[in-house]
Amino acid sequence: MIRINEKEILVNKKEVAELDIVKIGSSNFHLLHTDKAYKIRLLESDYLNKTLKIAVNGTTYDLKIEDGYDQQVKKMGLLAVTSQKVNSIRAPMPGLIIDVMVKEGQEISEGTPLLVLSAMKMENIIVAQGDGTIKSIAIKKEDTVEKGQLIIEME
Repeated sequence: MIRINEKEILVNKKEVAELDIVKIGSSNFHLLHTDKAYKIRLLESDYLNKTLKIAVNGTTYDLKIEDGYDQQVKKMGLLAVTSQKVNSIRAPMPGLIIDVMVKEGQEISEGTPLLVLSAMKMENIIVAQGDGTIKSIAIKKEDTVEKGQLIIEME
């Protein structure tokens, strides 16, 4: 399921695979669908939270992608937890560290930008998912990381 500006749309893998979409730049795409052409530009991406902001023919849309697992968790009410202590930040995807925006010992709050990770020619800002103090930073600028690799420890 994809939520577009709070409207839910059910899609399946077959429909997505059949789309006539061509990448024409680092964040630009061309889509042909039902005899209509669409210019799509990726404006923002947060792969960890499965959200995108795109512009289609100049109109901006916020997308939230939910797979079957996400929908089951929501249905079970497991998202009702208000706060959770996050002790380690791991790389959500393989990539190159472009910038580290925090220092050891720094106190941070939820939403604080931690680092910039370049992956698939896009820069992704990784933000804190909760409050805490930076205990250690296992990476530095220009390091390459693998998916799941520990990058920051918090306390």
